[in-house]
Amino acid sequence: MVLTRHRGQFTRRANHRTERVRITIITLGSQGDVQPYVALGLGLRSAGHSVRVATHACFETLVRSRGLDFFPIAGGPRDIVESDVGRTWLAAGGNALLFARGLLRVIEPLVERCGLDCWSACQGTEAIVASRLGFWAGFQIAEKMRVPIFPAYLQPFTATRAFPAPYFLSSSRLGSRFNLLTHMVAENFLWQAFRPWVNRFRQEVLGLAPFSFRVPCGRSSKRGLAILYGYSSSVLPKPLDWSERIYVTGYWFLNHSSDWQPPADLADFLSSGPPPVYIGFGSMNTHNREELTKLVVQALVRVKQRGILLTGWGGLASTNFSDDVFSMESAPHDWLFPRMAAVVHHGGAGTTAAGLRAGIPTVIMPFFADQPFWGRRVYELGAGTPPIPRKRLSVERLAEAIRAATADKQMRDRAATLGRSIRAEDGVSRAVEAFHRHVSAL
Repeated sequence: MVLTRHRGQFTRRANHRTERVRITIITLGSQGDVQPYVALGLGLRSAGHSVRVATHACFETLVRSRGLDFFPIAGGPRDIVESDVGRTWLAAGGNALLFARGLLRVIEPLVERCGLDCWSACQGTEAIVASRLGFWAGFQIAEKMRVPIFPAYLQPFTATRAFPAPYFLSSSRLGSRFNLLTHMVAENFLWQAFRPWVNRFRQEVLGLAPFSFRVPCGRSSKRGLAILYGYSSSVLPKPLDWSERIYVTGYWFLNHSSDWQPPADLADFLSSGPPPVYIGFGSMNTHNREELTKLVVQALVRVKQRGILLTGWGGLASTNFSDDVFSMESAPHDWLFPRMAAVVHHGGAGTTAAGLRAGIPTVIMPFFADQPFWGRRVYELGAGTPPIPRKRLSVERLAEAIRAATADKQMRDRAATLGRSIRAEDGVSRAVEAFHRHVSAL
């Protein structure tokens, strides 16, 4: 299939059915930001397309082990989060403006190189699928190459009156006009922050004219392209003021490899007593892991619950625990979470999806970004406790949340019902269908 552009609109040449397309997926961030796009890539490959995933080098094994092509992009989540600037950024907590400003400071040394890497990754591509962070480069590259771009997001970034922008902590109870305003402010704030880099990239690398002060990304909707949202409508229904080109497809789950087996000591712990509580905070590094770990263990002891603690590079400290607490570096969420009594985590989109899919109650301790948004949403659905901001965490608050998550029958029933709804969806297939519908119309 060949796609060309005439007067700003993409058109097909010669035929009218969807053929094999060379697709580049650009996704940046942590493992929770990358895994869903690997799942989406597998769906596109199964539909007959050629798929390359452009992401950080630390995810090369994840991508290649699933049979997808890989292209390395500069930087990585661990390098960013463990830097001095990154630690200060995390300490900003849930303040939306401080988070956005801190993000730019953290990634500024990498953005030039990331743009060049994305440009190299997209050579020969016929369509681009881009995550939120990947979109800033992908949009410009798609214009230069005259190929379609499909924004594919894990959080709701399209403006709506139904709820506030995910990076704002304000309640939607303030009204529809306020909700819409938060989206406008967030989009403009990010655009003005990224605009100098975007315009340098456009002029110096791509040879394109610079953008003006106004946010340009609305131009993608004028091309008639789909926007794909990889979360469940059971969790966040599609707003009535979104167009038909916007799809809430369902989550893009990447199941664990069929040859993965749990370590013997993990299997023994699970079989030695009632289901434990999972506690882990993904890539959210903390200044004092030992202090946080001690607090978590004390909360478990207070409510007499067994626990599994994640001690990966961004997780809790690895120390000697009692027989009722097991520590591990990692395990596939889709295997582990259904065996838990409840999950306690930071509220990242991927971990939240895995917990809800398992059908068990959730306790979210958000650090920043969209995490408070998902924490509030899980609570509104009745599938979890009120979120506990990191700066307000205490033994008493965490213990009470764990007690509610494991003992509240109504909460457990609502979580189980929501889990069944999510498991009945096939978000990858719906996203692939939307991709075909719009590529075929070009």
